[in-house]
Amino acid sequence: MENRLAFLRTVAPFTVLPDEVLAGVVDLLQEVTYPKETLLYQQDISKLRYLDIIVEGAYDTFFYDSEQRKRLPEEYGAGLCYGGMSILLNKKRSLRTVVARKGTRVLQLPRRDFRALCLSSEAFFQYFTHKYGQRMLDDEYAHFVKPANPPEANFLVADQLYSRRVESLEERAIVACPADTPIFEAARRMAEAKVSCLFVTAPQADSIIGYCTDITLRDSVVAQCLDATRPVGDVVATPVLSIQSEAFVYEAILLMFQTKTRYLLVERNGRYVGFLSRNKLLSDLAQSPFMFIQAVKLAQSTRELKRRWDMVPDIVNQLLTRGVRPEIVNQVITTVADTIAQKVIERALEAHGPAPARFVFVVLGSEGRKEQTLVTDQDNAIIYEDKANEQRELVRAYFLRFAEAVSDELNHIGLHFCTGGFMAKNPKWTHSLSYWKRQYREWMSNSNAETVMQMSTFFDCRALYGDFGLMDELRAFLHEELSQPLDRFLFYMAKNALQYEPPLTTFFRSFRTFSQEGQQVFDLKKTMTPIVDLVRVYALQHQIFSTNTGERLALLRERGVFRDQEYHELLQAYYYLMGMRLKKQARQLIDDRRTATNYLDPKSLTQVEQVTLKEIFKVITDFQLKIKVNFTKTL
Repeated sequence: MENRLAFLRTVAPFTVLPDEVLAGVVDLLQEVTYPKETLLYQQDISKLRYLDIIVEGAYDTFFYDSEQRKRLPEEYGAGLCYGGMSILLNKKRSLRTVVARKGTRVLQLPRRDFRALCLSSEAFFQYFTHKYGQRMLDDEYAHFVKPANPPEANFLVADQLYSRRVESLEERAIVACPADTPIFEAARRMAEAKVSCLFVTAPQADSIIGYCTDITLRDSVVAQCLDATRPVGDVVATPVLSIQSEAFVYEAILLMFQTKTRYLLVERNGRYVGFLSRNKLLSDLAQSPFMFIQAVKLAQSTRELKRRWDMVPDIVNQLLTRGVRPEIVNQVITTVADTIAQKVIERALEAHGPAPARFVFVVLGSEGRKEQTLVTDQDNAIIYEDKANEQRELVRAYFLRFAEAVSDELNHIGLHFCTGGFMAKNPKWTHSLSYWKRQYREWMSNSNAETVMQMSTFFDCRALYGDFGLMDELRAFLHEELSQPLDRFLFYMAKNALQYEPPLTTFFRSFRTFSQEGQQVFDLKKTMTPIVDLVRVYALQHQIFSTNTGERLALLRERGVFRDQEYHELLQAYYYLMGMRLKKQARQLIDDRRTATNYLDPKSLTQVEQVTLKEIFKVITDFQLKIKVNFTKTL
């Protein structure tokens, strides 16, 4: 009895319990000895009935990966406990695989009694939750303890392939010419219409007798050195197949594979209303998000681009459910948004005619950082080359009309107007390169708290479309400017990173919230902002022009600005918050059919999530202290 009591007084967290409580605990313990090496628990399978307190010997603990390799091995020796985090935070299942070494002696405290101690002593309970939160900041650890959710029905395949009908697809408009049209003229029409398939009709009639494709022109004309003035009917490809618009999508695919045709005419009420391309259709139905992006590239109408953008929440939800990392999901969203914007810009250039000067369309903020979420708006600007005085007004007028057309169409698609007006259609953000240089110099040389807060997004600037050489010129200018003493600028940039405090009370026990639609919530976006801001300050100080927060962090680590541990903690903290934010937004859009937000009710979180968030907020607070010391003391 006395020996066990003396031993318990040395074991954390029993050290926080008074002696009268420990004396009661001693009576509850039972001793177990393992005479040989024994597999005790399997990760996420074995349910724990006891908290194990190791008296002698040791536990070898680890995770098994998919190839049954041991990962993150850790020894639990004499004086340590195993099982507390598993019982409290993993539904009683062992977090790790555990093997007891030969001769290991253990005191076991029944699970029910362990829970009672947690309820009676907050300090005892917090020992395990605090330890778990710290572990979850390790990216590899967090990966292995992540719950394996069952994969949901695949929207991209199951829904579209077996339940959708051909009429729900975006068929392509038919471009046709008579069979007696010269081959060169047929090729010219294909180029003008930007199509790879031209349908051929019978002379003096509207009936379609075949089709001509890019491959037809390559194989039957160019490769054969055929005279391009001959009629296109001489090289027409057959047969021409059609499908009714009310047929199922899977029927169209089967017909294409069975007949080895790449194009199907769509028939409705006795007439052809368009056609389907096999490549585009398979892109539409592929599981890979990269194939989905390819489908966005093939879109030809605003309506189709809008439909693609509306599908993004489902794709995000599936990627997260399948364990894809949040930073990769960010990249997918950003790439889709980029592709849509590029298509819209190309259409606007066609409508307004060639640009009168070299220009580059740039994106800012989260899109500039390639960190877009499902709550996003337009943040963009235009930089165009300097022109002679007599041309300046004409050039500016063109780009303002062009920018308005681009912004309006993006807004219609679902990439909404920026409420702060940071858009190219705003005359303040469409200017010549020399103007932008003066603007950046002004921001950096005459900084104050207000301008830095408003303009920090312009230091996350990324070229999207046009002459990227203009962006290179601007960066070369910024490189030169940042080589000068800029204590005032960095001071206010650092102060900006300190504006938002993580939403925890002084003792890190509960969340500070505000009321929103009848709930007490905190803002996930604002919670992440200090990480973005502090990493940006260090990147500018060290003249790192990558805009992505993760890339900036990696480069800062390479230069010795952040230690490995600091790098991993910040990276894991940022993308844990990002994953939580993306998942919540996707669920709001898909399940709740409501506008997505960045607000989160702490009461909706599991205990695991609450503990992890508290540890993340501590990390942010520690780094804010570091930036306070490094920058704000200079002025």
